[in-house]
Amino acid sequence: MTAAPAKLPDPGTGSRPAEAVARASGAAMTAPAAPHSVRVPAVPTRTAERLDSDDVSSLLVGMSREFSRQDVSRLAGVSVVGARKFWHALGFPAMTSTDRLLTEADLRALRRMTVLVRSGVIDESSALGLTRAFARTLDRLASWQVQLLAESLAGTTEPAGPEASDAALGPDGPVGPLGEEAAQATAALVLDLADELEPMLVYAWRRHLADAVSRLLADASPGHDLQGQVRCVGFADLVAFTTLVRQLTERELARTVQRFEALATDVVTAHGGRVVKTVGDEVLFTTRVPAPGAAIALDLVDALAEDPVLPDIRVGVAFGPVVSRLGDVFGNTVNRAARLTSLAHPNAVLVDGSLATALATQSGFTLAAMRRRTMRGVGSVTPHVLTRSTTADRRGRTS
Repeated sequence: MTAAPAKLPDPGTGSRPAEAVARASGAAMTAPAAPHSVRVPAVPTRTAERLDSDDVSSLLVGMSREFSRQDVSRLAGVSVVGARKFWHALGFPAMTSTDRLLTEADLRALRRMTVLVRSGVIDESSALGLTRAFARTLDRLASWQVQLLAESLAGTTEPAGPEASDAALGPDGPVGPLGEEAAQATAALVLDLADELEPMLVYAWRRHLADAVSRLLADASPGHDLQGQVRCVGFADLVAFTTLVRQLTERELARTVQRFEALATDVVTAHGGRVVKTVGDEVLFTTRVPAPGAAIALDLVDALAEDPVLPDIRVGVAFGPVVSRLGDVFGNTVNRAARLTSLAHPNAVLVDGSLATALATQSGFTLAAMRRRTMRGVGSVTPHVLTRSTTADRRGRTS
């Protein structure tokens, strides 16, 4: 729980995680590093005294597991049911009343949320919702980061060639099990980098928190004349991805998905948009105003057309009110964008009538109306093919 993070042992005490790892694994440490530098542990070479899950938990959280569920609920002053709700919101499985799996950090986190509820700052439902938001986001983040570090070490610890393992190459974790040496090396590297990465986590969270609050204020500003939260919503979908899956190895497929996600994220953020989520062959993005959303769609088509590895893409974009929940967006506008995507040809962008109207006064875009049609779950829509204008002074003309 990040609400009350436990500090790792002080580097000055000689109990830094990387040093404990070296003692446990027999690995040789590098010479003392200068302040703020990162010390990378050597790959373990002995099979004796390997790290296990209890070692990793103790070293990362900074304390041993000494409390049962009943201990924590009693010391935090909450019911066992309340403690269990909190534990489940964190995304962890149920435990028996006598299992001693909890630490002082777990106790402090529960106390922190309990104080917020009892002081009236937030209610219990909101507290559990915030906890769940931390847990879901950080579960994916942790899996992603461990996978990236495993990839960086796999080439030096796994055999090369056709027989090499496809481990550690999936978008949310290893495709297959790591070899023992690679797994031990990855665990040691994670432990050594934890202190270095934690400030970046807090920094990134505060930065994105500031952006989220800024969007909230902008949506509520006096000059905002539309009701609710209005967004330009776009779906970008890789063409013939199912066929591609059958043609690629697991390693190649994982790299293709990662390449697509990285490229799409770069394009979206370059225009000030927000990547809401990625699901394998698809990315969902939003912008507050129409023109950047249209520019993102066109740039995505161009970027993938120039990429020698990625297949073609098709994009659907709609403009209108959305409902924001759980970090995602929902509503008829989102559904229209999804339906337009499935209707678009490869390397083409389709937009709805609302976005076409909004782009009519914007330079750089040309819109060609298609026949009006009824889309399942959406209703009647007039799709428009969006392209770039051939002259700089040409505004968003509809042909």
